[in-house]
Amino acid sequence: MALFDRFARRFDRKQERKKRQADVVDPDAPPVPDAPVEQAKAEHATGRNAPCPCGSGKKYKKCCGLTP
Repeated sequence: MALFDRFARRFDRKQERKKRQADVVDPDAPPVPDAPVEQAKAEHATGRNAPCPCGSGKKYKKCCGLTP
């Protein structure tokens, strides 16, 4: 029974925490938009085999396109 009691108390604490987070509202915050906001897109994406825009003379994939 002790295990069930611990689980029930933990569950109750989580529910109360969720309720408190829902209750916190900033009165000065701007209203949430109803429609999703469109993300801005880059005009030109550098291809992997294109020269690197940093001016090193290497291909993008060998210079700035390396993933750490």
